[in-house]
Amino acid sequence: MTTDQIILFSLFGLVFAMLLWGRFRYDLVAFSALMIGVVLGVVPTKDAFSGFGHPATLIVALVLVVSAGLVRSGAVFLITRTLVDSARALGAHIAIIGAIGAVLSAFMNNVAALALLMPVDIQTARKAGRSPAKSLMPLSFATILGGMATLIGTPPNIIIASIREEAMGEPFGMFDFAPVGGITAIVGLLFVALIGWRLIPAREDAGKKAAELGQYIAELTVPAESKLIGKRLAELDNDAEDADVAVIGLSRDGERRYGSARNTVLREGDALVLEASPDALDEFRAALSLNFSDEKREEHLKAAGDGLDIIEIVVPENARIAGKTAQALGLAWRQGAVLMGISREGRRIRSQIRKTEVHPGDILLVLVQKNRGADVTDWLGCLPLADRGLVVTADSKMWLAIGLFIGAVAAASLGLIYLPVALGLVVVAYVLAKIVPISELYTHIEWPVVVLLGSMIPLGAALDSSGGTSLIANALIDLTAGLPAWVVLTVLMLVTMTLSDVLNNTATTIVAAPVGIQMANTLQVSADPFLMAVAVAASSAFLTPIGHKNNTLILGPGGYRFGDYWRMGLPLEILVVAVSIPAILVFWPM
Repeated sequence: MTTDQIILFSLFGLVFAMLLWGRFRYDLVAFSALMIGVVLGVVPTKDAFSGFGHPATLIVALVLVVSAGLVRSGAVFLITRTLVDSARALGAHIAIIGAIGAVLSAFMNNVAALALLMPVDIQTARKAGRSPAKSLMPLSFATILGGMATLIGTPPNIIIASIREEAMGEPFGMFDFAPVGGITAIVGLLFVALIGWRLIPAREDAGKKAAELGQYIAELTVPAESKLIGKRLAELDNDAEDADVAVIGLSRDGERRYGSARNTVLREGDALVLEASPDALDEFRAALSLNFSDEKREEHLKAAGDGLDIIEIVVPENARIAGKTAQALGLAWRQGAVLMGISREGRRIRSQIRKTEVHPGDILLVLVQKNRGADVTDWLGCLPLADRGLVVTADSKMWLAIGLFIGAVAAASLGLIYLPVALGLVVVAYVLAKIVPISELYTHIEWPVVVLLGSMIPLGAALDSSGGTSLIANALIDLTAGLPAWVVLTVLMLVTMTLSDVLNNTATTIVAAPVGIQMANTLQVSADPFLMAVAVAASSAFLTPIGHKNNTLILGPGGYRFGDYWRMGLPLEILVVAVSIPAILVFWPM
């Protein structure tokens, strides 16, 4: 093993370890590794930033903007409003909304597809009087499966197509993934709709948390001249019971008190620590004339105009507020909003709400100025839990948005125009037609993913050129020596799938795809089946809430625990391997 190989393997090992640890965001980890690689000389200086102009990076960014255009035009909501009905049986609902999610994910970012459908699914569950825990995980898995079917459905497919172009002179086309990815997605959807949802744990506490979707830890303060001053905390039990609120503690001078706090005599400025749903919280506040935890900000909000709204939002992995506190982010003075409560897998929040670090998957209860909920949600980088209704610019623009997108996909599929150029033209047309306001153009791009791709691509190329991928490939070939071709493909899939369950699937693909090509070259067979195996495996992250962003998004709203995912995810991954290997050998023979 050469010095360069040792350095690169060490860098990749460090990157994977840091991603598993999760202390630092993945884009910072990847970019730091790239800079270290350049300084140590294993990544040529001239190639240091080549990943940021790579076609895969550009396509990912452009697809996100195009997805936003389809949403703003009202095209997506038209579909969901037409096809989703709360009166259907649970299995039928999962089949239909899962199919919608899968089809949307094939042509737009699968995180965006889930973000659109999750509020619809939650509202449908509420109307039907059932727990959304039974349908949110199937919906998440369906959107992940749907992305396998096309080139632009998921970043791993985009990366693999670009790596194939570099290695073999021609990328995969728009629908080259469909024979394998499409069949796998259909079979996976059937499993999820017929059997999979029945495997989700039916724990009473999980069902209760998911059904209520709103047991927040929140604070309400005792104002000056309140009738509560001088009373003991325990004397509020009857009022709390009437409003269906649990008084779990008291916060005084920034210190939380539990247990013995029940005998504490209340003073002005004390903050009652409560566990309640939004409606119950507001009822309790009104009944006892309490203030929100940030009294000064509440008065500012009331003075701002037309009243107040309370919104529920879920925190995705790359949200502006993820990993920060509301106070540190400046939510109050930047957006004139107050963080009222946090719901986190049923666990109690032990510090003051505005000083509590927000985690991906948390559900936040936020007080905002009237009609400012969407703006505050977008600024925070979060997703609403309530159905937002149709956001339609005009019927003509809706069909214009759909027509432009279909035209670009058709032109790219027929080889008339290079895919990044086709998508770029759609973005320009969306801006000129005011489907996507130019002021919002860059806000729809997921910049951490762009930085991750731009950083990992040069590192992956360096590992390949140094012979590192050959070492991995040869080790896998030695492991499967003398075994049939389908066993070799299965081993590659299992290794890739395992990495994708615990790491970012983009980073996994950048390493695994060149390994697949090297394995094919060593065996003197076509590289295409190996690339297809990596594509399917990298997208099959069903065992944990950290393997795919969609799984993280549903963690809080579904009331799930870390160990809930594998119950449906493990048989689904086994099914994916069982279906995709024969399909690969049929459609992409060696």
